[in-house]
Amino acid sequence: MLEMDSDRPRLCCLQKLGFNIPVIVAVANGIMGRDALTDEFKEVKWGALFGGFDDEEYARNINEGIVLTIGYLPGLKVEAIPLLRPQKTPQAPCIDNFVMDIKGYSASVSGRPFPVGIILFGEANSDMKLVLEKLDYAMPMDTVVVGDERGSFVYTSGNDSTNICGRKRSTEAVALVFAQDRNRSSGNIQFHVALSNGVSAVGVRYKTASVISKNTDSSTWLTARREGQHEVLDGQSILLDINDLLENHIESPDLYIGVIKHRKYSIGAEKPMPRTCIAYHGVVGGDEEYLYVDGIGIKTADIFQFYHSDPNTALASITEVNDALKNIKLGRNSKSFKGDGDKDINVFGGLIFACYGRGESFFGRHNVDSSPFLENFPGVPLAGIFCGGEMVRPCTTLIGQCHEASPVSCCLHVYSSVYLVMSYIPPSLEY
Repeated sequence: MLEMDSDRPRLCCLQKLGFNIPVIVAVANGIMGRDALTDEFKEVKWGALFGGFDDEEYARNINEGIVLTIGYLPGLKVEAIPLLRPQKTPQAPCIDNFVMDIKGYSASVSGRPFPVGIILFGEANSDMKLVLEKLDYAMPMDTVVVGDERGSFVYTSGNDSTNICGRKRSTEAVALVFAQDRNRSSGNIQFHVALSNGVSAVGVRYKTASVISKNTDSSTWLTARREGQHEVLDGQSILLDINDLLENHIESPDLYIGVIKHRKYSIGAEKPMPRTCIAYHGVVGGDEEYLYVDGIGIKTADIFQFYHSDPNTALASITEVNDALKNIKLGRNSKSFKGDGDKDINVFGGLIFACYGRGESFFGRHNVDSSPFLENFPGVPLAGIFCGGEMVRPCTTLIGQCHEASPVSCCLHVYSSVYLVMSYIPPSLEY
């Protein structure tokens, strides 16, 4: 359940549905859904807040709204599990506890420690990169993880004990966890995910020469060498090279660096295991000393490349997502779907997590991000939000990935749209 303003929708939902139903109310940068009055599907982003809520012109022009998503998923158990972090406590052990809470809940209701899927909501001031990297390490490839990196939320769990959060600890994220019901007797619900990429690589690769992490404002200052060369470059020199390559662009795109990280991960007392992933960091600027980027976690000798927002790449990727969703519709997405398609698989709902930088201002026309789902599954319920960071991990049901996609794991994306498609396969005739 997603909305724009207060806690009242959560309380209303609890009163109507029962207090043992997990509910998440999240503030987003915009919403997608059907208008309650006209039944028209709309993608709406909120206007920029310049004069404050008391500004009269802002009050006349602001878009506000709520998209309400209520689901009944027979055969699955659902719970909201928080990532709690006491004051002055390092993040890593709290993430370990979070992952073990998810695995413990799944084991208690399904008999296996891994859920079918997780929808994750991060707090605005939290760094979700390590959370996703550890989840990606800990979960098997058939566990779907999607969500919004940065927002604001309140939640209610079916388990009353998880709703108690004292002043001495903060909630950095909440996971809506979907686990198989060990007692299920119905068919099989499956989650499919698709990703529309919206950035393109530009320039050569670099290797970091010096790195200064600023935990106070979650930023990194760095210098770098072009890969294979010895000269150390400052931020100004690096950005001059990149801007020269982008000089033919009509508008200045948003810039990011994609950092390839070779790290070791573990949960609890496990032996750390090597893993490689890519993490995007927004470029803030550069001067005669450093290149400045958002986020921390970069180390000396890490390899990175620049990426820029690109509507043409996004449109091409949208076409691939459309084709991939069409394959789900026809029942050809995997070997388990055989026969004449519509009798084998029934898509009953979908969610979209799209970057706030996309939408009509990015594509030049409206409802582009929602079009693959609306065209393939007309009349099927669909809702979505515009995010401050789109989360999806590589998994066995990830479809629509571009052919040039890196084999390196990436869970937190920029200028992308993530599609979660839910389908139901009825019991076989033997039942």
